[in-house]
Amino acid sequence: MRPRKTQNPADADPLLRIGDAALHLGISVPTIKQWIYRKKIRSIQTAGGHHRIPQSEVDRYLYRTRGKTEVERIDLIRHVSGRNQLVGRIEEVRISGLMAEVSMSIGNQRITSIITARSAREMHLTAGQTAAALIKATEVMILRV
Repeated sequence: MRPRKTQNPADADPLLRIGDAALHLGISVPTIKQWIYRKKIRSIQTAGGHHRIPQSEVDRYLYRTRGKTEVERIDLIRHVSGRNQLVGRIEEVRISGLMAEVSMSIGNQRITSIITARSAREMHLTAGQTAAALIKATEVMILRV
């Protein structure tokens, strides 16, 4: 089931219902309501008075809410030798022949990975899911912007 999204005309950031945002973050609806009232998470009120959470706000909290303690958070990410693990949301999965292109949104950035189509199918990758990108490289270049 894919969460119903409404469009925010001000900044074109998809808006999620409170229940859908809570589901993505792995927290309860009462918790997310408290976050809204305490201004811990930004929300937009509809004309009917309902709160909607921008997708960018949900993305900001994805990693933080995946475990109450540091130990639980570490256990949620696979135990592999690579330490460059970035948690984000799958934007798009395009499968063509033997290969699949998976685009992820991590914060305000996008990262794309090319994997086998079989792997994408076995993991049941679909847009909207939370996933972690593992970056394994011997060199990392820095570009001053």
